Formats: sequence, structure tokens, C-alpha cells
Amino acid sequence: MTLTVVVAYAAPDTEAIVQLRVEDGATVEDAVAASGLRERLALPAAIAYAIHGQAATAATPLAAGDRVEITRPLAVDAKAVRRARAAGHPLTRTRKAKR
Repeated sequence: MTLTVVVAYAAPDTEAIVQLRVEDGATVEDAVAASGLRERLALPAAIAYAIHGQAATAATPLAAGDRVEITRPLAVDAKAVRRARAAGHPLTRTRKAKR
């Protein structure tokens, strides 16, 4: 039996979506290899994956209709940015008004 899956990659200047059929029991890595996106887009060897936005490993088995997403590393750690912004604008304490 074969499964129909989609392999997708997006970057600021590139978008690629490949629909393909893989054998039942195929993994994320099998689908990415069959898509040819790694070679076509010259992606680094160390990439991460997600299925419908949920983190996945290369060994994660696929189901029919899965969308395998090749993810890029974060350019900036959002938590670090928030901390830096908060350090520059500390909150002031306010006193409660006496009644």
C-alpha cells in the first residue's frame, strides 16, 4: 500500500512543496529523500522536521495525508529578545491609593 504525503520547505526567498507517494511504513527521512528537496535547495545536513507543525524526528513513521515540514533553525531566540527588551524598560512599582 502507498501513502500520499507532502514535503514542504519555506525560507524568506524560497518555497517548495512536493506531493509524493511513499510505501506504507515510510519515515520522515524517506519522504524527504524521495522529494529531492535537500539536494535541490542545498539544505544543510543538520535539519529538523515537523509534521503538521508538530516536531518530528527523521525516524517518525508517516500516515496518509501527512505534511512533512523541513524546518530552519530560529534566527533569534524569542525569549532572549523579550528579556533584553524588558531590561531596557523596567516596570515601575506603583503604590495603591489610600482610601
